[in-house]
Amino acid sequence: MVWKQTRDAAAHVTSELRDGDLPSGLIPLSDSSVDLLQVVNPGGTVVATSEAARGLPPLSDVWPSPDDRIVSTTNCLRSRCFHLTAVRLNTAADSPVVYAGRTTPGILSTRVLEAIVFIQVAILTGIAAWATWLVTGRALRPVAEMRSELDEVNASDLSRRVTEPSGEDEVAQLARSINGTLARLERSAEQQRQFASDASHELRTPIAGLRAQLESAQLYPEDTDINILVESALRDTDRLEAIITDLLLLARIGSRVDVVKERVDLGGLVREELSGRDDKHPVRLAVTDGVIVEGVRLQLARLLTNLLDNAERHAESLVTIEVARVDGTAILAVENDGSKIAPQDRDRIFERFTRLDAARSRDAGGTGLGLAIARDVALAHRGTITAEESTLGPRFVLRLPAV
Repeated sequence: MVWKQTRDAAAHVTSELRDGDLPSGLIPLSDSSVDLLQVVNPGGTVVATSEAARGLPPLSDVWPSPDDRIVSTTNCLRSRCFHLTAVRLNTAADSPVVYAGRTTPGILSTRVLEAIVFIQVAILTGIAAWATWLVTGRALRPVAEMRSELDEVNASDLSRRVTEPSGEDEVAQLARSINGTLARLERSAEQQRQFASDASHELRTPIAGLRAQLESAQLYPEDTDINILVESALRDTDRLEAIITDLLLLARIGSRVDVVKERVDLGGLVREELSGRDDKHPVRLAVTDGVIVEGVRLQLARLLTNLLDNAERHAESLVTIEVARVDGTAILAVENDGSKIAPQDRDRIFERFTRLDAARSRDAGGTGLGLAIARDVALAHRGTITAEESTLGPRFVLRLPAV
């Protein structure tokens, strides 16, 4: 505002100079607040002045250039400070300069305004910091409570949960995610404990039988038929080897160990596996060629083998295999005409060492891990496997993304 007034006053004097209307020596005021007016030649001689500037040297040594003819600045003379604007009359080398100035307002000539602004900024900063601390503390209080509750969770007791705040904000969603993670960890730990218990039980049985036979042979060597002993020991050893092999396979499935994915034709895989089998029940095929999936051939072959072994074990007279492609999904179904599976057991049958009844016990060399391996292979290939019922009997259906 101050420099606008000085620019306007300087422009008025410049205009009068161009028109030749400026009285010689004394410059009248066009704005009473701008009382310091001077016309100065390039040599520094004051050729015209206002009454208030009479007797003063040039108001400033600022000399506008032909390219920048208007300059606003400040200066002090005789303990008097003022805001002024210097305007060059024209671009000629001998062009005079018009200075128009006014006394600097008191609030601008001291540090009062700066102090006021500084104090206001400091107060606003303090208020903002306090408000931020208050809001942040209130928002993070539930997080601190969750941290404290999480510190109390340990591997021996994963049943604890953190307090879930009400609402749908990020903290509430975080609490729900933490509780979901704890629930999954608890289920996983329980499954691991159950698996360890079942595995130890399954391994103990053949080991106990083998030990009993060896101890009997040691106590009664004359009554022991060495051939029968060796055959029995080999059967128990074979069962131990089968269980350990399946356990190692379960540990590897889904990891990146020995995983080389390739394009696999499910129909070709079925025919290849059947060519090396000698099953007691005939297998009827309903295979569509060209159903391609991407996966680990050995794992998919093991899945198919486990489904076939399970079907042959429980079939009465017939096993069927179907391969088809439906809406971008590859389907492999293995069905047998054996006894049906109760609806409440169709998920549980895929758990490790699950025995539904006496008819599904340790028959024909089964380890109790075949369907668990099939499920883990399906999951590792971004697929699913389900137990369903059909008119024939139990039907196990593998669904994988088709290529």
